[in-house]
Amino acid sequence: MLRLTASTRVLAACLAAAVLSLAGCDRGADSGEGGTPPSPASSTPGDGLGEVQFGSVVTPDGRERTYRLYIAATARPNLPVPLLVAMHGGGGSGEQFERTSGFDAVADQRGWLVAYPDGVGGPGTADRLRTWNGGTGYCCGAAERDDVDDVEFIRLLVQQISSERPVDPLRTYAAGHSNGGIMAYRLACELSDVIVAVGLQAGSLGVDPCAPPRPVSLLHLHGTADRNHPIDGGVGPSGISGVDFNPAIDGVRTLAAADGCPSSPRAEVDAANPDVTRAIWSPCLDGSAVEFVTVAGASHAWMGREPERAALVGEAYLQLDASVVIGDFLAAHPRR
Repeated sequence: MLRLTASTRVLAACLAAAVLSLAGCDRGADSGEGGTPPSPASSTPGDGLGEVQFGSVVTPDGRERTYRLYIAATARPNLPVPLLVAMHGGGGSGEQFERTSGFDAVADQRGWLVAYPDGVGGPGTADRLRTWNGGTGYCCGAAERDDVDDVEFIRLLVQQISSERPVDPLRTYAAGHSNGGIMAYRLACELSDVIVAVGLQAGSLGVDPCAPPRPVSLLHLHGTADRNHPIDGGVGPSGISGVDFNPAIDGVRTLAAADGCPSSPRAEVDAANPDVTRAIWSPCLDGSAVEFVTVAGASHAWMGREPERAALVGEAYLQLDASVVIGDFLAAHPRR
């Protein structure tokens, strides 16, 4: 069963209000992997001039799941446009991830829709400490413990948005940070009929087996100095989840094999930034591709944007914008 309870705001109204009060666009706490951001406000403007809506989906287990939708002003009316589902890290929210990722600006540049769904909060947390069920027995929090069907939630979310405006099924993407990145991997494995490509930072694969019926392109970004979700796996010394994470490369190799990519990648060092190294598996089935991008010295914080709580996720690496890099990769890998 689906239900929409959406309120609509145009960002220009908030920009005008900001002239009178800067507090009208105040920003809350960051999360990453852990943290306690405030409950979402009734409306929060995006970074661009598009339209912001808040809606909900009722899933088969009776939960009312909420989301924030950004409709870029550059999105073509009455024509199918790409949709990006952007998932926050553990302890965050859709509105928090909009602020700390800046995907609204990517949407404005490309004429996209961006949905920022909310994970599930634990009992007595007033919808804080939201997490995603990235894999039974793996990660994370209440969502994993209660075996929440987040895959079905994302399927219904895409269906609901597609029923209200034209969405291009060949360009329906997912992105995520940390626990949201782990969830992005799960969508690649279990929702390949809907999601055609994923981009993530600081995640890992938490489901086994992972055998998507259709190829799903993957871009995985990871900092070598990540102390919340270590790139080589294990329990992060700065994480609060206590999860013994799988090595990042394991998920990359699994998707490369599932996509029919070459057994060995080619390695490239970014000529403009020697901190950035790419391992590229291509060509793969149906034009898909898999890339693993490591960034020397980068922490868990979303790259390219100042975190709201650096104490939780580390200082940001500002020489690479994760949202732009992910947006470029996704746009280059529609389904054929």
